[in-house]
Amino acid sequence: MPTVAELLSTWEAGLAAGERQRALLLHALARPADDLDRLLAVPLGQRDADLYGLRRYLFGEEVPLRLECRECGEPLEFALAVGQLAGSGPTPEESTVDCELDGARWSVRYRLPTGADLAAAAAAGPSRARQVLLSACVVSSTVDGAPVAAAHLPPAVQARLAGAVADADPRADVRLDVPCPACGQRTRAVLDIASSLWTELDAWARGTLLDVHLLAAAYGWTEPEVLALSPLRRRYYLELAGHA
Repeated sequence: MPTVAELLSTWEAGLAAGERQRALLLHALARPADDLDRLLAVPLGQRDADLYGLRRYLFGEEVPLRLECRECGEPLEFALAVGQLAGSGPTPEESTVDCELDGARWSVRYRLPTGADLAAAAAAGPSRARQVLLSACVVSSTVDGAPVAAAHLPPAVQARLAGAVADADPRADVRLDVPCPACGQRTRAVLDIASSLWTELDAWARGTLLDVHLLAAAYGWTEPEVLALSPLRRRYYLELAGHA
């Protein structure tokens, strides 16, 4: 697992990065043995499972979350245990969706979307993103046994395909349904572990650098000397220096 110096380097690199690049930087922390190409080829559910595992190692089992009720605006604060979401995600093997539509038999062989697929879809722009993602993930498709391009799949077949992908890769789309204690309405939201983990890493990094500043000013220590201290000893020295 990453060292304090590696965490700070990742945080520094991510400050000027976008959301997808930050997710990739965090994934590299979780799987340091993999190069960029291998990380980009990991199915999204497995990537997020890796990030849940990293989060549990760095900050504990429960993720504190905050939403706002969409009906009355009441703040909704709760914690989500990540144990069941961490670990092994889906395997990248191909699967098939078969369905019948208006008397025609459709068969679509697909693979799960990856980080590289999302990047390609984003680069294509909003108008073409869905089609680019569809073309990337459809390995082959037929209607009544005859080959047909992914671009020519009817909306109903595409919907069946999207449902199959969601069922096969549930960690890639974790949805929350939170009741409001004030008005009783339920608020739905998608949990983005990469964004949530980055927010926590950002807060931790800024707090850690503040510790370095305070202890360096008090004792004249260098950054490596402060970071070499255990968190417990660092807190104790901060108390001695009057910064508790």
